[in-house]
Amino acid sequence: MLKNLNKNNRFYLKLLGIHIVYGYIMYSFPALSKIILLGIMASFLFIIIDRKNKGNEALMAAAYIAGGEVFFRQTSSVIFYETGKYAVIIFLLIGLFFKGASSKTIPYWIYLLILFPGVIIASITVSYEADFRKLIAFNLAGPVCLGVSALYCYYKKIKKEDFQRVLLMLLTPIIAQMIYLYIYTPSMDSVRISLSGNYAATGGFGPNQISTVFGLGCFLLCTRLFTIRNRLINLIDIILIILMGYRAIITFSRGGVITALICVTCFLIFYYYKQEAKRIEGTNIRILGMAAIFIAIWFFSFAQTSGLIGNRYLNKNAAGELKEDITTGRLELVETELTAFYHHPLTGIGVGKGYEYREENLGIKIATHNEISRLLSEHGLLGIFALLILISVPIIFWFKFKNNYYFLAFVAFWFLTINHSAMRIALPAFVYGLALLYIVDEKKDPVHRKRLAN
Repeated sequence: MLKNLNKNNRFYLKLLGIHIVYGYIMYSFPALSKIILLGIMASFLFIIIDRKNKGNEALMAAAYIAGGEVFFRQTSSVIFYETGKYAVIIFLLIGLFFKGASSKTIPYWIYLLILFPGVIIASITVSYEADFRKLIAFNLAGPVCLGVSALYCYYKKIKKEDFQRVLLMLLTPIIAQMIYLYIYTPSMDSVRISLSGNYAATGGFGPNQISTVFGLGCFLLCTRLFTIRNRLINLIDIILIILMGYRAIITFSRGGVITALICVTCFLIFYYYKQEAKRIEGTNIRILGMAAIFIAIWFFSFAQTSGLIGNRYLNKNAAGELKEDITTGRLELVETELTAFYHHPLTGIGVGKGYEYREENLGIKIATHNEISRLLSEHGLLGIFALLILISVPIIFWFKFKNNYYFLAFVAFWFLTINHSAMRIALPAFVYGLALLYIVDEKKDPVHRKRLAN
């Protein structure tokens, strides 16, 4: 059976083996974490420069860093907290140096320019006690990462096989993180479960971020059941879906799990629409099989948490009493930011000032969880223009070509994630860029491929 696997499937099995070992090494030899990450980044840099990014190696490197960023933070592999976002930006800028950007990327240049007046406003409004550089870096790294990802990907042609490799680079570090957590906390039997976010299941790291990356990992694995038709590979992916889905659910962070389910649905809508008639029956069977897997994962998680996970998703406390706020305080943060926008509609309060504004008005020190309300409060009217660009440009692109059945799922992942987790990680920004790629299937798409201008 191994002899019958195509090149990409053999590549997948090799990567899978390497990352299972990687997850074990990161647990057993934590002192090596920084050295390993530096080695990975140096290797990517050498390959990109050596090959002059002819095969979109920069995009693959950025995908790997975006997929592994939470794992790198969790294992203290990063040199500084925003290493992942900066690395994604640098890799993509190097890629742009070799391949250039499309002449049609003007909206995203405008988007990037829109971000910087807020820095000037912040220099006036932020208190002297605040660390101005850190505030700007923390709040702008994500939006800039999105802008650079969009510049690289918009109207960029990529072969279907290379696109699948990009997705593999996005997925495999998440698998390594899953292995790490299974070794770190193999069972829920002997740990205390918290309904507000189960740190016992996430190795002490943020449940929201781990739920987000595992949700994306499950989504990518689910799509492979439809795009890869090989029994061995499909069986491996089913096992990984079960393992990762369980760990995503028991984080008790709902955002990543719900986002994953919505993304799978979005993918299937377009994938089903694009199917040839002779494959519809097989696709229906796979959809039913996947639904059965999801139900099994849920009931197993329900049993392992003594029913507490059911309370979490029904917005109840451990005693089964209904909570008043289903957003766990996020709505109050959004209201504060919208109030700031109401009082400063033209200029906004400045990049990073939202943190101090919440402290002044709510008496709590907390970063935003919603990127949309942050854009409005900190950038004012320009924030509205930024949102219009981010939403309208992909929609226009999709209606023009309709060749990427990941499009709606990727846009949904970006939009839903920035609404519950802002841009704390590079993943939503990078995935937004992937939605803008023009995927070339050389066997089926000879006409549109010629019409597309780089």
